[in-house]
Amino acid sequence: MHAEISHRYARLPSSEWRRRVAAHERRVRPWVDARLARASRGEDHPVYDFLFTYYSHRPGQLLRWSPGPGLILTGTEAGRFFQWREYTAVPDGVTLDVSRLTPKRIEAIAWIADLLGASRDRPARFGCYGLHEWAMLYEAEEIRHRKYPLRFSRRELGEIVRAQSICCSHYDAYRFFSPAARPLNRLRPEKHTRIDFEQAGCLHTNMDLYKWAYKLAPWTASELVADCFELACEIREIDMRASPYDLSSLGFAPIKIETADGKREYEARQKEFNRRSSPIRTRLIETCASVLDLAGAGRPPT
Repeated sequence: MHAEISHRYARLPSSEWRRRVAAHERRVRPWVDARLARASRGEDHPVYDFLFTYYSHRPGQLLRWSPGPGLILTGTEAGRFFQWREYTAVPDGVTLDVSRLTPKRIEAIAWIADLLGASRDRPARFGCYGLHEWAMLYEAEEIRHRKYPLRFSRRELGEIVRAQSICCSHYDAYRFFSPAARPLNRLRPEKHTRIDFEQAGCLHTNMDLYKWAYKLAPWTASELVADCFELACEIREIDMRASPYDLSSLGFAPIKIETADGKREYEARQKEFNRRSSPIRTRLIETCASVLDLAGAGRPPT
């Protein structure tokens, strides 16, 4: 194993990886501290806390730095990484040890690569107008964000939903539709068919790049995880601005998708996030390919 690592792995000097550790913490610390401060006060934020509640990556995990695959961290200080079981010692430092990947883990990484490749290759679709948040409230008894008023009465909200063409392609959004709203969706994405539906025009598909990044951790370079998190934060803002909730008290002006101007604004945002997500998705696919190759799985995505 050491001979293989010596031949294929690049060295990261102590000065460089320590600089990257510090830069990563400076970048993510404001997000983490804001979340922890709200939690200490018993406060919920309907926009930003989604990144810490719906997604399972904890604040401490977001702070943790990892170099990604194929790198040896040199210097005596690299011993700090032994607190995590994925690292192993090599003659001139420490590195992530692909031999510790189980067959199940390798299969999961390959599945993530396939999903990301499918959403990359499928033509992006726009014009869903964020109606998933509306569909969650349609004739529903429960309101998720009760602290914030709706922009419409429940009767008006129902009329708006029925007047739209709902075409949600994202399983994890569709599964939260109210029972009355589910038949209104033109598509039927399910957990086992999500790879057949996901496409890069969908805000939730692009937000989920963060999920796949941390699911791959620690094999994902932490700078890439942070890029995904930052993108997800911005997408979540648009997601909730296009919702029926009135979040103006938090400084979020509504995107009024019930109007022609609002629809145009939402679609323009979709296209912007589609453009921005593309290089991030490519980097995640390349990460999967590198890990699978180093692990000898022999099936890097094309």
